[in-house]
Amino acid sequence: MKKYVVLLFVCFGLVASPVFAQTAQKIGYIDLQKALNLSAAGKAAKEKIKEKVQGYDAEVKSRQEELKKLKEELEKQAMLLSEEARNAKERDYQQKVKDYQRFAKDIQETLQQTDADYTRKIVESILKVVQDVGKRDGYTLILEKTESSLVYADDSIDMTDEIIKTFDKQGK
Repeated sequence: MKKYVVLLFVCFGLVASPVFAQTAQKIGYIDLQKALNLSAAGKAAKEKIKEKVQGYDAEVKSRQEELKKLKEELEKQAMLLSEEARNAKERDYQQKVKDYQRFAKDIQETLQQTDADYTRKIVESILKVVQDVGKRDGYTLILEKTESSLVYADDSIDMTDEIIKTFDKQGK
C-alpha cells in the first residue's frame, strides 16, 4: 500500500512540475524610506521643513534669552525685594517658563504634523507609481523592504531606483 502512495506522489510530481514551472512569478521590492529620501519631492519636503525650523529658531532663541535675563534679574534682586514682591516675580517667571514650554511643544507638534503630511502625500504618490509600474511590467508581487519584514532579497529585484526615476519624471 505504501508503495502505491509513494508512486502516486512521484507521478503527481512529474505531471505537476511542468505546470508550476510555466507560471513563473515576477516579484520585486521597493525601499520606501530610500525613495522618500532620494526622490526630488522628498528632498524638497526636507528643505521646506528645514526652512520652517530655521524660521522658528529665531523666536525660540529670543524667548530663551528673555527667560535667562528674567532669571538673572530675579536672582540679583532676590535679597533686595520683599517676600511678597519676590514671590510675584517668581510666579511671573514660572508663568513665562510654562508659556515657553508650551510654545516649544506647539512648534514641535506643528513640525511633526507638517512632516507627516508631506510624507503621506509623497508615499501615496510613490505607491501609485509602484502600482503603475507593477501593472505595466507584469509583476505578480511587489513588497516594501522594511515593512514586509523582508529578511533577504536579491538586489536584482530591487525596484527602488526605477521607482524614484519614474516618480521624479512625473514631477509630483
